[in-house]
Amino acid sequence: MGEVMSLRERTRGAVRDEVMRQAWALFASQGFEATTIDQIAEAAGMSRRSFFRYFESKDELVLEQLAESGRAVAAALAARPAEESPWVALRAAFDESVTRMEANAEKSHPLQVMLHHEPALRSTVVEWRRRLVGLLSPLVAERLEPRRGRGADVRAAAVTASALACLDAAQGAWALDDDLRLSTLLDQAMGAVAPLD
Repeated sequence: MGEVMSLRERTRGAVRDEVMRQAWALFASQGFEATTIDQIAEAAGMSRRSFFRYFESKDELVLEQLAESGRAVAAALAARPAEESPWVALRAAFDESVTRMEANAEKSHPLQVMLHHEPALRSTVVEWRRRLVGLLSPLVAERLEPRRGRGADVRAAAVTASALACLDAAQGAWALDDDLRLSTLLDQAMGAVAPLD
């Protein structure tokens, strides 16, 4: 039986969630670079000093939010039927995030613009993708035909990174033109690579 989360841990988690919520609202309205830690702290009802008790930087806020979405994709992938090919299962696992982004386009679209076009976030986004490949690859490996040696690890990482590149391409195109549907763009991107599956 797992440990029960203490009241202090739950409170800390709730405060972190509120700080992230306020930060992402500010990022969506004015961009990452233009948003200061002082503004985030004020919006969350705390001092700048208190902010640093929960996060080391604005980059950590972004990375944590991206990691949360990555965990949701991993859970969706793990829940897909075992007989699905890795490519089909990955596309389906992206659906929840894509549907949520489309439903909240007024907030999601500016954030995609920010993630794709703000130079200050490039290293954070690269680190998130690296972590996400590491998170999803073992789940993809379970769907590949077994091979001797470590080749399965390479294949799983390649399939996972390719699917994430398709998602990134779709989100990048959507960031340029939100009149397009993100789900359609993702279908087009993954469909272009699907013959290689």
